[in-house]
Amino acid sequence: MVSVSRSIHVDAPVEDVFEYLDDPRNHAEVTPSLAKVRNVEPLDNGGKRVEHTYKMAGVGLDGELVERTHEENERMVFEMRGGLEGEIEIETVDDDGGTELRYSADYELPGTVLSAVAGPFVRRYNERELRTTLENIKARLEARD
Repeated sequence: MVSVSRSIHVDAPVEDVFEYLDDPRNHAEVTPSLAKVRNVEPLDNGGKRVEHTYKMAGVGLDGELVERTHEENERMVFEMRGGLEGEIEIETVDDDGGTELRYSADYELPGTVLSAVAGPFVRRYNERELRTTLENIKARLEARD
């Protein structure tokens, strides 16, 4: 199991941050290894189901994200299915007029040999990926003002 989590302050209201992240196409704009987002479908709970291609160390992994929890302006929880199995949780918390954006992911690497050998590399890779993603979200939303 690989787990990464991080938070960042964004100088934008919670509603703006949540709205931006509520559109899966925006995730492809700010997440360096998210190569493609397609077939976005709304769900009855207010969330989305989306197919995606994620590139990790040059290898394309196809899958889908299903938003199991959608709490407007507070929290999104996605189940990852396909090349990567696991869960992503995104929280937006009011932080002195801005937003504390919290992002965590837990997932299994495909194949037991791959996960034993590549685990430390993948963890560092994903920690950098998450840091870059959050910095990109911050830059994109703060540039709107």
